[in-house]
Amino acid sequence: MNDLTRLDWNHIRAFLKTAEAGSLSAAARRLNLTQPTLSRQVAALEQDLGVLLFERIGRALVLTEAGADLLEHTRAMGAAAERVALAASGQAQSIEGRVRITASDVMSAYVLPEALRRIRAQAPRLEIEVIAANDIRDLMRREADIAIRHVRPEQPDLIARLVREATAHFYAASAYLDRRGRPVTKADLATHDFIAFGDVTEMLGHLTPLGLPLTRANFRLGSQSGVVAWDYVRQGFGIAPMGDDVAALTEGVERLLPEMEPLLFPVWLTAHREVHTSRRIRLVFDILADFLAA
Repeated sequence: MNDLTRLDWNHIRAFLKTAEAGSLSAAARRLNLTQPTLSRQVAALEQDLGVLLFERIGRALVLTEAGADLLEHTRAMGAAAERVALAASGQAQSIEGRVRITASDVMSAYVLPEALRRIRAQAPRLEIEVIAANDIRDLMRREADIAIRHVRPEQPDLIARLVREATAHFYAASAYLDRRGRPVTKADLATHDFIAFGDVTEMLGHLTPLGLPLTRANFRLGSQSGVVAWDYVRQGFGIAPMGDDVAALTEGVERLLPEMEPLLFPVWLTAHREVHTSRRIRLVFDILADFLAA
């Protein structure tokens, strides 16, 4: 393997665009290069690293295991390089227009504000509209430009990036626990009140497989609004699962069952393929990706 400190950024960019586009021809068009030139750059990176990054299956290029491992790192490098270029030219400050972000109402209220501060600092002339919705808005019909979701979209014209696996636990207000007692085991939860986020049957479908002895009788209060349901938890009406990042921002709640394995849920950042051609959407996408990954 050669000296990795001398890797050529053009070769890394060639790999990144080829992996994202799925073919040399499509990547070459995006970079305004000829296909042979792009192919030589990818081959040069493979030689520098001493690994095979792509396998050809029929007419398609498929990432090898080494290529898949490298992809996430090069995405971060690509995003950083674009931000450096924008900052150096002063373009970030001049980018303007509207970008619509859709996320759940809980994420919109608790998690996004810090990301919005970063966006405003880098591009103060942008207009950001946050669509706080617990249903999945259709990016194909341009109901939003960027979506933060917990399921991977299936439409081929959407760009989706898994930014992290988030964790959640069960929480309740200290006032509620002082009144009703602090559960120590899963079995103890059977005698407690729970707050429903949306449909109770659907919620039980997620909780029952975890070995929790809960029935509809445990859910005497709830709301389709996640913000409202979580505030009921904060006000001492009962117990609910919540992302640890949101709970950390909420005063007066305690985490329950500390020995229980955390609940894991993916955080996907999704956008229309216009993210490649719209500077304002790409800038917001990259800032959100960095923020949510951290």
